[in-house]
Amino acid sequence: MAKVFVITGPSGVGKGTLISKLLERVQGLELSISATTREPREGEVDGRDYHFLTPEEFDRRIAAEDFLEFATYSGNRYGTLRSEVRRRLEQGHSVVLEIEVQGARQVRAAMRESVQVFIAPPDPASLRHRLESRGTDSLEAIDSRLEVAEQELAAQDEFAHRVVNDELERAAGELEGIVRAELGVPLDSGAE
Repeated sequence: MAKVFVITGPSGVGKGTLISKLLERVQGLELSISATTREPREGEVDGRDYHFLTPEEFDRRIAAEDFLEFATYSGNRYGTLRSEVRRRLEQGHSVVLEIEVQGARQVRAAMRESVQVFIAPPDPASLRHRLESRGTDSLEAIDSRLEVAEQELAAQDEFAHRVVNDELERAAGELEGIVRAELGVPLDSGAE
């Protein structure tokens, strides 16, 4: 049976990297593409990385109740389109949502059966280092993201599963184990 997996945690914790490894290792999982009002970063493609929407279009989609969840983060809005999730589930594919804590709470309220995983850093200082090394944000944006991260870290006990991203391969293996257990797929089969 197809399931929705919500992967959340503070900005810079490595959610995207862990999800990439998860998608390589577990067949039948698909990443839901979020919508956002932020400008594309270099190399990002509309419809592949995000659905890039104008603020007006985002507002229209909110009014039409097109979003499963949406949140404002660092001055931009992000959301998961219901149609993205519904289409994949109807096709028998489990869906992975890479979203912020605020959105994860909304999904939990709307879909109690969703599997929620919090990705935590080994320590808060590692987040600053990761955000700075990405080179995609100004120092002001990094400081803003770190303020939000403090609040998100305080919420990690709300989540059924918690993975500390201290060592990439170990954390990826732990995340894979959680997903496989929820899907009833043994660890030693299906990995490619």
